[in-house]
Amino acid sequence: MWPTFADIKHEIYRTLVNPYLPLWLKELGFGLLAISVLTSVQAATRLFAPYGWGWLSDHTGERVKLLRYGATAALVSACFLFLELTPVWLGVVLLVMFTHTSSMMPMSEAAMAHLVSQGGAFDAKRYGRVRLFGSLGFLITVFVAGAWFEGFGMKHFPAWTVLSLFAVTLSVWLLPDLKEAVPAVHEKVQVGPVLRQRPVQWFFVAAFFHVLSHIGIYVFFSLFLDSLGYSKLLIGVLWAVSVVVEIGWFYTQAKWMPKLPLTAWLVVCSAVMLLRMGLTAQWAHLLWVLLLAQALHALTFAAHHTVCIALLSHHFPGRLRGRGQALYTVVAYGFPGVLGGLLGGMLSDRLGLVSVYWASMVTSAIATAAAYKVWRHHHPAPAANSD
Repeated sequence: MWPTFADIKHEIYRTLVNPYLPLWLKELGFGLLAISVLTSVQAATRLFAPYGWGWLSDHTGERVKLLRYGATAALVSACFLFLELTPVWLGVVLLVMFTHTSSMMPMSEAAMAHLVSQGGAFDAKRYGRVRLFGSLGFLITVFVAGAWFEGFGMKHFPAWTVLSLFAVTLSVWLLPDLKEAVPAVHEKVQVGPVLRQRPVQWFFVAAFFHVLSHIGIYVFFSLFLDSLGYSKLLIGVLWAVSVVVEIGWFYTQAKWMPKLPLTAWLVVCSAVMLLRMGLTAQWAHLLWVLLLAQALHALTFAAHHTVCIALLSHHFPGRLRGRGQALYTVVAYGFPGVLGGLLGGMLSDRLGLVSVYWASMVTSAIATAAAYKVWRHHHPAPAANSD
């Protein structure tokens, strides 16, 4: 289980970026539109970085060496956050840093999927046990960082970022230098035929709109709570609630996943996302409702993520694994992140932050419909089935 330690460290880094980067940018004096643009840089790098690195890792088998390079380059670039930078130069620093951290996700997921597979079949129990360690890292950090930022302000965000990336870098350099077997060069494996399959196409549509709905959480949730008067510590607690239920799901998912087909879980997760966005939009001023909405993260993220990784492992096996993971990162996180960040910034600037969550209800409904199409392709009705 060599990815465990690295996954913990990568989640610690993600803990700092997702909840606290917008708050740091706000303390620097940026407006909502500028904050949405700068936080969208991370998503923008997912449009090009993951597939390039995924292709390279598939063709070389050197996932660990590439992870080491990505972590080290991200650490060096993060050191520039200590400088007083103009918005343009800050964007450049974030671009370089996120280009390398974005490259790590598909490679680590591909390596993990390879290691937790049994006889070529994806093992949800083993995958969940590894992923929960990353969630534990997120949980611990969100409490500690939230308390620190509440007591000392957001000025130490660069130091926390550098320290977390140092931990990531150290962990990947401590990994065994494993190399996956690479078939002979003449054995060409094409991704095109897989992408022409209808279930795969609808899967990517469902993933796109599901994660687009989640952008309201990833980019705007901390700002939304701050505007409602929640303290930074309580903001951290609310993020932590989502991680606690995430851990619970990853630990017990082997019990729940067999109760429904994977494609049925895809429908359930998107339908629950619709409920979560509605609760957040309408009753975020009520703490108990917000706690309930955050608890739904067990399905809207943890279950959905496992289902997506399992379906990707099914449709993109062997030498396609890295490219499949990279395509998922681009389609489900890159495009939604950029689009959601920019449109959400314009919406919130004109109509207030709550408008982001009303819009997310619409995209959740589209995701649910697309997920239903995936399920229907895998479980066709007796009558002729049409697209």
